[in-house]
Amino acid sequence: MRLRIKVGMKPTEDRTKLETAVKKIFPTVSLELVGENLVGESTDVNALSRLHQLFRKQAILDSARSVLLAKRRENITQFMLNKQAAFVGRVSFTDGEAPLGPISVTLEAPDLDYLIDYLAPKTRDGRPIREVEYREKSQQ
Repeated sequence: MRLRIKVGMKPTEDRTKLETAVKKIFPTVSLELVGENLVGESTDVNALSRLHQLFRKQAILDSARSVLLAKRRENITQFMLNKQAAFVGRVSFTDGEAPLGPISVTLEAPDLDYLIDYLAPKTRDGRPIREVEYREKSQQ
């Protein structure tokens, strides 16, 4: 599993606030400034644990699953999160049309279906039908 995060930093934005926004969703990812972007990467599934929790806390499993599946290309899925919502610890998907730009997230895994099932399982009446614990194929 590989998580990649990229956030464009506008000249009017404060780096600390952008880092805070990302850390509210992905607390263990280290970020660095590369050109005009904050970027971070992780191969530890625990980097997704807060996202996993927020999908459930906000009751957006169905929406999250739809986004993850719709943006899927082979073993990669990409989606964008609203920076301002992230700053207050909320997940809000965007198509990039936010004035300050999005937090771009790329997930790559050889077993992407299983990773999606871990993050946003199928539901019945808004509740997960079956929760799975994610372990990469080599660890199963």
